[in-house]
Amino acid sequence: MRKHAPPHPAALQINPDFVRVGAGFAATFAVCGYPAEVGAGWLTPLVSYPGRVTVAVHTRPVPAQVAAPMLTRRRARLESTRRADAGRGRWSDPRVEAAATDVADLAEKVARGASKLHEVAVYVTVHARTLDELQECTAGVRAAAASMLLDLQPATFRHHLGYTSTLPLGSDGLGMRRIFDTEALAAAFPLASTDLAAPPPGRLEPADAVLYGVNPTSRGVVMWNRWAQDNHNSVVLARSGSGKSYFVKLEVLRSLYDQVQVAVIDPEDEYTALAQHVGGTTIALGAPGVYLNPLDLPRHGGPTRLRDHQLALHSIVTVMLGGLTAPERAALDRAITGTYSRAGITHDPATWNKPAPLLKDLAADPAVGPLAGRLAPWVSGAFKDLFDGPTTHHPAGHLVVWSLRHLPDELRTVGTMLALQHIWDGIDHTTDGLRRLVVVDEAWLLLRDREGGRFLLRMSKAARKRRAGLTVVTQDAADLLGSELGLAVVGNAATQILMRQSTQAIDTVTTAFGLTSGEARLLLAADRGEGLLISGRNRIPLRSIASPGEHRLATTGLGGDA
Repeated sequence: MRKHAPPHPAALQINPDFVRVGAGFAATFAVCGYPAEVGAGWLTPLVSYPGRVTVAVHTRPVPAQVAAPMLTRRRARLESTRRADAGRGRWSDPRVEAAATDVADLAEKVARGASKLHEVAVYVTVHARTLDELQECTAGVRAAAASMLLDLQPATFRHHLGYTSTLPLGSDGLGMRRIFDTEALAAAFPLASTDLAAPPPGRLEPADAVLYGVNPTSRGVVMWNRWAQDNHNSVVLARSGSGKSYFVKLEVLRSLYDQVQVAVIDPEDEYTALAQHVGGTTIALGAPGVYLNPLDLPRHGGPTRLRDHQLALHSIVTVMLGGLTAPERAALDRAITGTYSRAGITHDPATWNKPAPLLKDLAADPAVGPLAGRLAPWVSGAFKDLFDGPTTHHPAGHLVVWSLRHLPDELRTVGTMLALQHIWDGIDHTTDGLRRLVVVDEAWLLLRDREGGRFLLRMSKAARKRRAGLTVVTQDAADLLGSELGLAVVGNAATQILMRQSTQAIDTVTTAFGLTSGEARLLLAADRGEGLLISGRNRIPLRSIASPGEHRLATTGLGGDA
């Protein structure tokens, strides 16, 4: 006997209860019963159902010259029913009373031109890979519809017509229509859900998602997996006191649960208690006896390790000195090369384990020329405390917090950049396969300097290839969005969290993120901890939530923003 060949992907096999399309199955249902009243977005539970479900709405306006007689006849039938019941001494039917009142109100609106009638058909097609999966998904869809008082009836023997009716062809092959007024029809649009779509039944998603909070609109849970996006970076933008640090602390804590290594640039000692609780490490830059040598070579790297660090050192010294001219850059390059040579460090990898020179050795190099005077405050003046010796801490572990609270304001930009350079040295050229998250709180400290902004941008572009994610947190929308570098950092963040904004910044934020007027109003009126998650086409309202233990850790710190 000849075996049947598998169906061609373009074939449509028709059965009484479903159609087979290629290697998949589909079944179509028509909405035949509706509740007496509907609210805004009443089709949302069907659209956001966790599975491949297609919802199609076919509508055709009813001409006014047809609508008025139709409503008149309907009112007459209902009135005659009421009178017949009264004549027989029966109690009036509440459903008839309600329908008569609704028809009377609708007839008045149509007569005044305040509303119109529409012939509407709503069809739901459920797709699945197997018949068992189709039955399971179909039962779930019908249960979701029943919770909204919607009656779904299968298109028995006509599933092929139902299938084509839910394709983007504009063709209604079933013709199962009901009369809607304008308000009820408008409440079904737009066909978009305010919740993230759940994975379809039978598909196992990686367990890397982090609980971000709940959707205050739908009460749904917002689970987000930054590691499944185009890149692993995020931006958190909010005014002071809106709860952005609270939100970031919760994400850090929950990422640690998932074996992610985290490093935090902490300007205000807000993450110290969290680090102590989870057994992390805190490095207090600016504290007595804590030194960070900018000339230290990375412990890991390839054959270009020395050259790459020399280029990074150019950026660090440029930030220290507030900018360099072309001749000064050339002098600095000669001085860096000479300083390493005198320390016995060359491009030969065998020399890279020798003790690194200090910043004062660079300032003493004859090739540095007039830059020696500009480097004096950093090697012998008021700013020398951070650089007056070899690096005292080489941190490693699941959570490392670089505290900048003890640094004066003039040193915080340089301290941020040095800490990020040490963090990046630990990420670059690693082969352990671990995921790493780098949090830069109050990133405006770095973005206010062009070299610092360029360093942050390079890090955001290169992080994904090293299984790392960068979280940029700032309360200054002007510094982040007012420059090309800041906009580029935002553009390289697949996850964007916007929380409460000031009236002065909302126009800039609206333009940069393409917000609607409703989203802008949401951010202006958001309570502490509330905001908007933006990623591609996803725009999800969000409110942070925490367990009592998490709440105590997230609210412990010297900053009032938590």
